[in-house]
Amino acid sequence: MIHATPAVLRICAMTTQGERTPTPGEGQEGQAGQRTGGGADTGGTAPGRRRGRRLTGRRAAGWIVMVGVVAAGGWIITRPTPGDYIPGLGPSTKDSAKTPPVVGSAPPRTDPESLNVDNFFPAQRPVEVGAFKARRNGVRQGENCAEVLQDRTQDPLKDAGCQAYLTVSFTGQDRPVLSSVTLLRFPDQASAAKAADALRAKPGSVAFMLADTSIAPAQPAGAAKTGGEARVEAVGHYVTVASSRTGDGRPAATAPTGAGTPAATGPAPTATAPTTEQMLDEATRALSYAAGSPFVWM
Repeated sequence: MIHATPAVLRICAMTTQGERTPTPGEGQEGQAGQRTGGGADTGGTAPGRRRGRRLTGRRAAGWIVMVGVVAAGGWIITRPTPGDYIPGLGPSTKDSAKTPPVVGSAPPRTDPESLNVDNFFPAQRPVEVGAFKARRNGVRQGENCAEVLQDRTQDPLKDAGCQAYLTVSFTGQDRPVLSSVTLLRFPDQASAAKAADALRAKPGSVAFMLADTSIAPAQPAGAAKTGGEARVEAVGHYVTVASSRTGDGRPAATAPTGAGTPAATGPAPTATAPTTEQMLDEATRALSYAAGSPFVWM
């Protein structure tokens, strides 16, 4: 006679009741790590069940920093600087090698009203006024304001109390225009207004600086009335002088109009094809505004 042991009888009972045969790794009470019955879990966290990682203050701070870095990177990339190899990641080495020349010593940064070019026109940031855009070229700066004059033998700034000057050259990004902007500093508004009147009375007295900081030839007589007229403004105790010429720096009166090409007989040029004089006037007005706007509240 075969005698069934209690273990064998229990296996048979489990099979007839629909329970599966225990597999290796399971305990005597069924599947490993399961609670038996409805009683409380007296053994703490069951084996095999992963316990959730508690969010600590340090981990939360790390996530906040990571999200902030990602958001800042996205903002930078969406605001690229012209000339970057990869938009938003800074100027390329090619552009860095083309740093615009600067003639003269920079004024001390301790003076909040000094004419420091990097405060007004950073080299890697284009000037944008309306639809006009321009990039900075060469720079001249100093305390001897007579250096800005085309003819120093005729000095309209004599005894005007000019304290310092800054002259910057600009090239239009979408227009073949070269512009020269000169800023003059005076001790007070009255002196600045008087100097502005003297400069307006002598058109062309302020020299036109080219991109390489050299001085362009004086314009022929009458050229100031054909699109190259300088714009002189007194803003606070500063005076701004802006003028523009065609891309090669020649006066508007000598700019080529197309040799052998008959004069146009159709309608006047539209906004998409402005005349040379219109381009020069747009550039001069835009840069005059950009140069004077920082001084409005000074």
